[in-house]
Amino acid sequence: MTLFRRSISSRSAAAFAGEVFLIAGSIAVALRLENPAASADGLWWKAAATVALWQLVLYYNDFYDLTLVHSSRELVVRLLQGAGAAAIVLAGLYALVPALDLGSRVILTSLLLFLVAVLGWRLLLFWVAGVQALEERLLIVGTGGAARTVARQIAAQRDFPYRVVGFVDDEPAGVGDREGWLLGNTTDIPRLVEEYAIDRIVVGLADRRGRLPVHELIHAKLSGIHVEDATVTYERITGKLLVDNLRPSWLIFSEGFRVSGGTRLVKRAFDLALAGAGLVIASPLLGLAALAIWVEDGFPVIYRQERAGLNGRPFTLYKFRSMRHDAEGETPVWAADADPRVTSVGRALRTTRLDELPQLWNVLRGDMSFVGPRPERPFFVEQLAAQIPFYDERHAVRPGITGWAQVKYRYGASVEDALEKLRYDLYYIKHLSIGFDVTILVDTVKVILFGKGAK
Repeated sequence: MTLFRRSISSRSAAAFAGEVFLIAGSIAVALRLENPAASADGLWWKAAATVALWQLVLYYNDFYDLTLVHSSRELVVRLLQGAGAAAIVLAGLYALVPALDLGSRVILTSLLLFLVAVLGWRLLLFWVAGVQALEERLLIVGTGGAARTVARQIAAQRDFPYRVVGFVDDEPAGVGDREGWLLGNTTDIPRLVEEYAIDRIVVGLADRRGRLPVHELIHAKLSGIHVEDATVTYERITGKLLVDNLRPSWLIFSEGFRVSGGTRLVKRAFDLALAGAGLVIASPLLGLAALAIWVEDGFPVIYRQERAGLNGRPFTLYKFRSMRHDAEGETPVWAADADPRVTSVGRALRTTRLDELPQLWNVLRGDMSFVGPRPERPFFVEQLAAQIPFYDERHAVRPGITGWAQVKYRYGASVEDALEKLRYDLYYIKHLSIGFDVTILVDTVKVILFGKGAK
């Protein structure tokens, strides 16, 4: 299923929905135990706010990343961390907004009930996830790079209930032991579908000219088997596009990559409202950051740099200066994760993302959006476009202060990192929507709080 243009597995959806019910139920039981005669009038909105905050804290603690939280030990650790953080955040919220306070005894009782209920619920989900009869069995056609990449990704993740049974290929390129095994050639597909009770066939042939087993795949599809391209499978389970195996025809005929005029208008209005409010609210921070930079390293406090924007047009990007005056010579150099050219104040600004605040002016000017691919320098764009297929397509939308690649991928400064970010950027461009933007902004807060992601 998809929610706000993001693929959500049935396992993650079940975990989230079940825990919404368990949190709400725990609060309802605690309220009833505290005051059996109390009326529910006027309490539902307080309870709803508390449920939403608890869910947000658990989400920020990666509690719904089933690939990460897949063992009993990790479950208990994450659950206790989330409960402790939720208690602290609730205490702060109630101090700021007393009208939301449900009472300390109610919160403590509901918290204990919730811990027990969620622990039992997740252990049940773990058991269900381990039942092989409930998994989808996949047969992969092809043994090239794309086929092996998809197989490795399926083996690494625990969100989607997929299990690779094996590969078929008339000209096998070789498969690793951990990725599956070669079961035969393409003429064996009908037999293998029946023998292994295959639910889904994933086609990962690098070169399909004269190699695609059309008759066998049509027969399988008409028999009720899901047949799909490897790029579709990869996109669903990773939230990015398999650029390495992407054909121009797929980009042309694929669903998505279409943004209506209404969406563009709403997105621009959204940008203007957020940027305007952000500049007003952040004005004290802007002044303090500028003062700190000046005290440590003098003027200028604002760093101007040319970047590639919408349709590749250059614009001047503004940031708080975080490096020394002599940080760069005539030839542009990628910034490193622990770059020695970064000043002490600059490091703090980068960690908290405060160095990005002047880009609110870029958003107001129309150079950038709040959400979009990160703008790169023209010098690097030229190099990367020559090495990475479809790299220039990331300029189809306005660049952003934050984006899908920034919240999903670590900091990186290499061609390999640029390729990985492009996979996320193209996914974003394909699925661009206001709802998707909102979820990325929510994830951006998580990145800022925990100091992860890319710049």
